[in-house]
Amino acid sequence: MKEYMGKDFLLKSETAKHLFHDYAENLPIVDYHCHIPPKEIYENRRFENIAQVWLGGHQVLADGSDYYFGDHYKWRLMRANGVPEEYITGDKPDRERFQKFAETLEKTIGNPMNHWCQLELRKYFGITKPLTGKTAEEIWNVANDKLQNDPNCTVRGLIEQSNVAFIGTTDDPIDSLEWHIKLKEDPSIKYIVAPSFRPDKALNVQLKGFADYMKKLAEVSHTEITDADSALAALENRLEFFVSLGCRASDHGIEAVPHTGADNARASVAFEKAMNGEEVSADERDDWQSYLMTGLGRMYATHDVVMQIHYNAIRNTNEKYFKKLGADTGFDAMDAHNCAHGIQGLLSDLTAEDKCPKVILYSLNPSDMDMLATLAGCFQADSPVPTRTQLGAAWWFVDTKDGMERHLHILGRLGVLGNFVGMLTDSRSFLSYTRHEYFRRIVCNTIGEWVENGEFENDDEILKKIVEGICYYNAEQYFSRKK
Repeated sequence: MKEYMGKDFLLKSETAKHLFHDYAENLPIVDYHCHIPPKEIYENRRFENIAQVWLGGHQVLADGSDYYFGDHYKWRLMRANGVPEEYITGDKPDRERFQKFAETLEKTIGNPMNHWCQLELRKYFGITKPLTGKTAEEIWNVANDKLQNDPNCTVRGLIEQSNVAFIGTTDDPIDSLEWHIKLKEDPSIKYIVAPSFRPDKALNVQLKGFADYMKKLAEVSHTEITDADSALAALENRLEFFVSLGCRASDHGIEAVPHTGADNARASVAFEKAMNGEEVSADERDDWQSYLMTGLGRMYATHDVVMQIHYNAIRNTNEKYFKKLGADTGFDAMDAHNCAHGIQGLLSDLTAEDKCPKVILYSLNPSDMDMLATLAGCFQADSPVPTRTQLGAAWWFVDTKDGMERHLHILGRLGVLGNFVGMLTDSRSFLSYTRHEYFRRIVCNTIGEWVENGEFENDDEILKKIVEGICYYNAEQYFSRKK
């Protein structure tokens, strides 16, 4: 019987062990998509206890509203284990909340959360015991002592000991980016922290709050917004500001990807209705989103900004808890939109204009993976980098061991796996960098299996280049990290 999560965890062959320990394990990390707050990096926050890092909680904002933050992956598991909400997003003492999570974790056989938590405990706190209800008190004390006293366990310390070279945060176009400005001016910061451009609120013309948001966008961009074209002008003004602070990527968390061929006049119908407080139809929404996505794609090509598209998440499914807790609290699921024609139309139009940017495509529904891989292969011609259009990393509910393995197999048989830009955390936690280790172990095991089965040549120079590329160098090149 193998040791539980030992040195060679997930590495089933001698080739896999060699590739991981000699090439992948100690490479820097390019975390090109995450949700960690740049303010906490600048202020070098020190957490009081591990429950704050793992489970978060709620705080009252300046406007008096409640804001819930934390790891919704963990929250979902606790709910599935029958834990009352007061221990999840409520005000129960942190020690009691941690206990409830530990008692949940001991039942999560087969769930990646079990692996992620154990990797974090080992990496940052030197704890090798599994977290269970019985060990919770001991682990709570050891972890908290380090969090409160160890200089390597402040936010900056965690980043540095994780060997992170680049962090791409997720930022709204109207954000002042004040913390990014301060980080850029701080000579003690040796890694890059760059904003990523996320214009979802400008795209979601059908949602409540759109009119107020567009008024704020007009104000910060000093642009009068009267139609789709002026909205794009305002967004480009903000994109240029983001680029001045090192922005390498955009991100679009969109329910589906429409492509209707709408012109400015057709697209602007939705805008006018929304600004007047009228209901926007599904077709009008699609015209607006289609026109803006095409315009944004042109901008990204001009400014060398990667266009990330995340779709097929059905958000805020539980109306009761959406009203109580708000968005991003663990009530989202996989959707099943067929976006093949929408993505094809978007990329085809941009390519026809020689304005197709670097694009990464993600679907939360794994049944889309083969389709996206083949579609990506149609838009590689005249590329400024190898594999300009990428099938994005296994995302959210799919970033599991079997999800990553399936993703790698699809890339291998339908594209050039050696050009893949690798893993991201998509996380709100400063401990989540071990997800890169998890991914790297799976990459090395998958490649090792192919080599030992005689399915790929056992050429160490070639294998080294493939592994190091997937784990670090491809992303460094793709996101122009050194510019």
